[in-house]
Amino acid sequence: MKYSSIFSMVVTIFILTGPSLAQEQARLGDLVIERPWARASIGTSRPAAAYLTIRNEGEESDTLLAVRTPLSGKAEVHAMTNDSGVMRMGPAGPVEIPAGGEVSLAPGGLHIMMMKLQAPLVKGKSIEVTLKFERAGEITITAPIYGPGATRPE
Repeated sequence: MKYSSIFSMVVTIFILTGPSLAQEQARLGDLVIERPWARASIGTSRPAAAYLTIRNEGEESDTLLAVRTPLSGKAEVHAMTNDSGVMRMGPAGPVEIPAGGEVSLAPGGLHIMMMKLQAPLVKGKSIEVTLKFERAGEITITAPIYGPGATRPE
């Protein structure tokens, strides 16, 4: 088999499986960041959201202080709350990750809100997200982007 044929096959496999090759888990000290993913945006005029789970395997709590991404002019952890039957969303502030516990950022609850998008989030691509923790420091993870109506990783 010619090298060009092998190269073409490898490139094709990479293109077809791109999102599935995205980061499933990352570790920063005692923290494990699992299953990061994001929803595609509707252009750049509306915000986009990203989700993940943070598990703390340590004996001391840690706190997620900030998030950032190169595609967003502003990113924060937001919370969805039910106020007398009316759903509201706003900044959550620092998020404690209890010792031996976990915090899930998922649709309908805590999530990373990306505002002032510099470019649209496109299904099939991925986005880098940097998480800053009080004790563990910073880590940049890669999240695959799924459709705008996704409710979980596809």
